[in-house]
Amino acid sequence: MRYLMLALLLLLAVPAHAGRLVILSYHDIHDPAQGPTTDPDATSLDHLVGHLEYLHANGWTAVSPAQVRSAAQGGPALPDKAFLLTFDDGLESFYTRVYPLLQAYRYPALLALVTGWIETAPGDRLDYNGRDCDASCFVTWAQVREMQRSGLVEIASHSDALHEGIVGNPQGNLLPSAVTRRYDPAAGSYETEAAWRERITEDLARSAALIREHTGQSPHAIVWPYGAFNRPAREIAATLGMAMSLTLSDAVPDPARDRTLPRLLLGGDPGVADLAWQLMPTHDVEPRRVVQVDLDYVYDPDPAQRERNLSQLLDRIKRMDVDQVWLQAYADPDGDGVADALYFPNRHLPMRADLFSRVAWQLQTRAGVHVYAWMPALAFRPRAGDPVASLALAGDGKDVARLDPSQPVVRAWIGDLYEDLASHAKFDGLLFSDDALLRDTDRLHDAPPAGAARTAWLVDYTHELIERARRWRPQLRTARNLFAAPVLDGKAEAWFAQSLPALVAGYDEVGLMAMPQLDVAKPSRAWFERLAAAVAAVPGAREKTVFELAAQDWRTRQPIDAATLLARMRLLQVHGALHLGYYPDDFPADHPQLERIRPGISSATYPYKER
Repeated sequence: MRYLMLALLLLLAVPAHAGRLVILSYHDIHDPAQGPTTDPDATSLDHLVGHLEYLHANGWTAVSPAQVRSAAQGGPALPDKAFLLTFDDGLESFYTRVYPLLQAYRYPALLALVTGWIETAPGDRLDYNGRDCDASCFVTWAQVREMQRSGLVEIASHSDALHEGIVGNPQGNLLPSAVTRRYDPAAGSYETEAAWRERITEDLARSAALIREHTGQSPHAIVWPYGAFNRPAREIAATLGMAMSLTLSDAVPDPARDRTLPRLLLGGDPGVADLAWQLMPTHDVEPRRVVQVDLDYVYDPDPAQRERNLSQLLDRIKRMDVDQVWLQAYADPDGDGVADALYFPNRHLPMRADLFSRVAWQLQTRAGVHVYAWMPALAFRPRAGDPVASLALAGDGKDVARLDPSQPVVRAWIGDLYEDLASHAKFDGLLFSDDALLRDTDRLHDAPPAGAARTAWLVDYTHELIERARRWRPQLRTARNLFAAPVLDGKAEAWFAQSLPALVAGYDEVGLMAMPQLDVAKPSRAWFERLAAAVAAVPGAREKTVFELAAQDWRTRQPIDAATLLARMRLLQVHGALHLGYYPDDFPADHPQLERIRPGISSATYPYKER
């Protein structure tokens, strides 16, 4: 059957990959004949051979790291359907199993060494993915020199001692060392940015010096442990001669555009069919299921109760099997939509509790979801005496209190908060709340133009905030809430500075609030049908729009029963909606009821997967 599948894949090979570069990331290569492995990142030897045979038979061309760097600098273009092989961690199996294959195929590769592991002292041991290891688990410097001199293997740094988790919050979560400001429980404080920079610089310099000492050549590439990097770390690596930067992602790399190149992680021992599918030039957009969560529900003055609340949330989200959680990063205990405090350390507002990092990390690692930090764009309440407090947006009083984004000092102040969030927590995306609007009645100090130009001006403002956050989280995705009124009535754009085409063009996702109560409209079947049709009429909108339903009637403050919520989800799906979500998730009260809402919100097919 395996050979039949391989033959079928060869017959179905298509030329649509032309011009694409794929960078493949491997770790340990094990031989099943010598026993099983518990390493989730390991690839079996027969599967690796199958991958190389598939690439060879389907017209892919192996390229070297030097060729990729040259293409990025305006040199010769890469061949059509180019691939670069990379192997992380410097494991002994690279020399015994991979290097002979590279010699047989004449394929170049990049080997990323954790120099501290190769330098493991006699008698010292370390845990490598559940395997008790000493220096013998890794290549020797003599083997490294032999492979480098062959001309097939380039040596990259994978850091000296950054391939570990360090304490990244008061709750003791271990986060990737290279991008985490270390938390000191004894002092109750975080590593300063200056101390973080010193630690990263010393580590990468030590790694580069060891590679130069043992091979005679300095590394040109840094392969970030766990794929975790940020712009300051990348700049530090570049000053040390490692201008080529590699991470992990399923995005298609473009050497001329990407300052850090994404690599496709081949974890879970994928077979040839799996590799072939991942190399397809396009995939259908997978339906996304989203739950928006108030961190205010998790918060409690008692830390022990917070942990119990968090456990309840994690269990619920895991059982739901959704794709994303849009998680509140600010505190709004009075429910007026304005951020009174934040759930992360920051420069300007009170911190209600250092909680966002903990909850986001637990959701990612234990519930397996992507976490978007949900933040206001304008609705912040500065401390008394803060100069920004006097720069409120003057409007008609119908909307939440907002700051004036036409003021440079306001933009810088809010940008500080976004940068502080990104420097203290690991998350996957940003969601701009529904306060990101401008009315014709809003009186700004330096008024932007009216109409569609005002909509674009507000998009540009949020992109300034995105760039501040991407300094520390370069791979962040983006989403923004959108009211239904401008989608259903184009004239309403003037009252919101929002339009579906502008948000589709400006963000990775659009959180369309499919909540008729917000528009003082009757929640009729016809209303939802019109909304779905309006989205379908905008090119590209269906693929980006998350229809976010209300789980509460905002006028009566009463919960909407799960049966009604499910019926609305199914109605939207019948009329073409691809992505669905809801807000709020009142998990302490089990609303919506887990077992009743699960058929509509779960990403799994029936029967539902249990994790």
